[in-house]
Amino acid sequence: MDTPDVGIPPRLAGRLSMAEQYEYLRTRVLPRRTLVSAGAVAGGLLTGCATASGAKPGASGSRAPASATSRAPGSVVRPFGRHLAFGADPRTQLRISWQVPFAVKRPYVRVGLRPDDLGRRVAAELRPLHTPGVPGVRQALEQYYVHAAVDGLTPGTTYYYGVGHDGWEPTAAGHRAAIASFRTAPARGERFVFTAFGDQGVSRAAHANDDLVLRQKPAFHLHAGDICYADVNGTGHPTDGYDPAFWDLFLKQNEPVARSVPWMVTTGNHDMEAWYSPDGYGGQLARFSLPETGFDPHGTPGAYAFTYGNTAFVALDANDVSYEIPANLGRSGGRQTAWLDRKLRQLRAAEHIDFVVVFFHHCAYSTSQHASDGGVRREWLPLFAEHQVDLVINGHNHVYERTDAIRAGKVGRAVPVGGSTDPARDGTVYVTAGGGGRDLYGFPSGVRDSYEGHLTRHEEVRTFAWTKGGERAPETAEWSRVRYTGFSLLSVEVRAGTSPRLAVSALGQDGRRIDHFEVRRGR
Repeated sequence: MDTPDVGIPPRLAGRLSMAEQYEYLRTRVLPRRTLVSAGAVAGGLLTGCATASGAKPGASGSRAPASATSRAPGSVVRPFGRHLAFGADPRTQLRISWQVPFAVKRPYVRVGLRPDDLGRRVAAELRPLHTPGVPGVRQALEQYYVHAAVDGLTPGTTYYYGVGHDGWEPTAAGHRAAIASFRTAPARGERFVFTAFGDQGVSRAAHANDDLVLRQKPAFHLHAGDICYADVNGTGHPTDGYDPAFWDLFLKQNEPVARSVPWMVTTGNHDMEAWYSPDGYGGQLARFSLPETGFDPHGTPGAYAFTYGNTAFVALDANDVSYEIPANLGRSGGRQTAWLDRKLRQLRAAEHIDFVVVFFHHCAYSTSQHASDGGVRREWLPLFAEHQVDLVINGHNHVYERTDAIRAGKVGRAVPVGGSTDPARDGTVYVTAGGGGRDLYGFPSGVRDSYEGHLTRHEEVRTFAWTKGGERAPETAEWSRVRYTGFSLLSVEVRAGTSPRLAVSALGQDGRRIDHFEVRRGR
């Protein structure tokens, strides 16, 4: 926590824009050599910087903060925004990432088995990110992200860590309160819980969902894309409204959970930020360290795989196949889909893997605002069927919606609330978990919510799917089983042993269960 004399008085913060808050910190706080963190600006996150449903980057009258190109003494630069991710092997590899408001020398992380004994020091990499200014819209901004690859860990073990750089020692008096912990994956299958949602942003609702995640005590969290909403339009073009300073707010908001729970993200349309690279992923590659796929030498931050216990997880970059928002359509030239085929085949052949969970942003099946993406269906659904994927998690539509088990495009088995399904027999269940914190959507006119404790008669829903030409092809959905208009998340309990199963629950933001079902695998 920042020292009491650091930052902006609350009354003053409420009157200042984000740009003015940054300028206040840069010109008035830093010269006094007090501790400074760009994250200190986010101290007003839940009062003046966000609305109840979603903050609006790029709104009229706001500008990005002044460029932080000057170098500050390391002793006054406080790290913030810590977020974890697994390496390729979650049993032995972890990636620790954080942000600093100014360039620092020789960053590192200290790791140990006790908070008072962080004997191992691992050098970290500083990744600067420059956002060019746009006259009359925003000033240029320099941001600095730091990443440490910690390998050689022991499976099923709790570790403690602190981050630092020249002039900032995490074990020094006054800094020890920032020491956090993480736990590696077990050596073999055992019970665990993971959580998931998409479409979070920066808001009171997003912050509340983070609290709900922590209460589930998950081994890790899946984020199905549209992470921060610094890009407010989400078309993937330079004309989109964009405020990179919202990433400072987002990482500060999520630090209480992401510093100890690995945050496994994929890319949504709002994560294509066109100011850094032709595909818009330069910013994501600077901010996150995720497992590599091997099919893209330039890096695809939203596509990778990892195994935890008896379950494999595959993240996909749906921008590559989306018909609705085609800025990156065909980006991989088919390499991602070919990799997906090989990876699913490999995972299904592995004796120790019971379940395969796939997550990506654009919806394969939804009746809400963005509906279903025909590109996703054409490229990936045949592979999900061939390799019997157990569960698919999407975002994009800011609601909770869950299908019956779908086989060959039709209902293979009805899965009511409290029901169960076997993917080898019935097909795959698709979940839209887009209630992570951004402004909520609804369902087509006349279509009612139907969820646990508030079930309505099952009915067909008139909806559509996007075609390659950007047209809407009407369709009637018999598969929409559960619908909930509210902030929510998935909490999945994975059980191993002789009767493996995924016990899937959806929770409203108040913690109330709105859906549950089981995915079972016979042995």
